Amino acid sequence: PTDENLARWVRARLRAAGVPGRTQVAVQSTRHSGVDLTADDHAHLWRRYSFQAAHQLPNVPAGHQCGRMHGHGFEVILHADTDLQPGHPAGARDFVLDYDHLDALWAPLHAELDHACLNDLPGLGNPTSEVLTRWLWERLKPQLPALSWVTVFETGSSGSNYDGEHFRIWKEFTLDSALTLRQAPGDHRLRRLHGHTYTLRLHLCAPLHEVLGWTVDFGDVKALFNPIFKRLDHHPLHEIEGLADADTGNVARWILAQARTVLPQVDRVDLEETRGCGAIVCAGPAGPALPV
Repeated sequence: PTDENLARWVRARLRAAGVPGRTQVAVQSTRHSGVDLTADDHAHLWRRYSFQAAHQLPNVPAGHQCGRMHGHGFEVILHADTDLQPGHPAGARDFVLDYDHLDALWAPLHAELDHACLNDLPGLGNPTSEVLTRWLWERLKPQLPALSWVTVFETGSSGSNYDGEHFRIWKEFTLDSALTLRQAPGDHRLRRLHGHTYTLRLHLCAPLHEVLGWTVDFGDVKALFNPIFKRLDHHPLHEIEGLADADTGNVARWILAQARTVLPQVDRVDLEETRGCGAIVCAGPAGPALPV
C-alpha cells in the first residue's frame, strides 16, 4: 500500500465507476510527502524539505527591497517520476524509488544551505528562487535521473519550479468574495447569497532574465494584477460582467483571461473555494501540482 499504489487503486475504481473527466489523482499521505499520478499515467513521488537562509539580490534596480540582505524560511519539494527510475520494470510498482532515497540525496544539500547566506555558496551569487531551483536541479539530476521537477517556496505565497528546461513561478492571493449560483436548482442552497475565502494562485512561465535572474518580479505580478484583484476581492462575483456563472471553474477561466491581458506569461490559474476543493485552468502545460 504505497502512496503510488493507492493512487493507482483509486484511479482504477474511478474508471470502473465511469466517473467522467478524470485527469489526475493525487495522494498526500503526510504534509511532507505524496504522489501525483498524471494523465499520462506517470507517478511523480514528491517530498518536502525546509531550510533557513539569508540572501540578497545584487542585480535588482536601486531601491528594490530584495537588494537588501534579508532571509526566508525556504521550502523545497523534490519530484521524481518513478516510471523514469532506472531499473524500474514496466508495470512493477514496488519500492524502486522511495522517500528514504530522496531524504539521503537531500541531506548534504540541507547541510550546505541551512543557516547560511546563499550568496556565499558557489553558483548562487544571485540567488533568486529561479536560480536556486536550477542550482538544486544541477546537483541532484546526475544522482537522481528520475528527478522531474524542483520546487522552491521562497515564502508561503510565492515560489518557483524548474524541470531542467522551463522556469515557472507562482504568486498566491486571498480573496474574500460573495456569490450566488444562478444555474443551481431553484431550492438548492447554492442559489442563496453566500461567500468564500478563496485561495488564488497565478502561475507564470517565461524565460529566465540572465542579469536579474528571475522570470518575472513577484512585485510586478502583484502590481499588474492588482486592478483585477480589486474587482474580485470584497465584491459579489455573480455581478461581474461577462461571467456566465460564479462557480469556481467559470471564475478561474475569467481570471485567466483577464490576467493574460496584463501578464501574458500567466498560463495557469488555481482557485480554491475551500481547502482542497476548487478548479485549475491551464493555457499550457500544467506543471507540478502544489501540495496542500
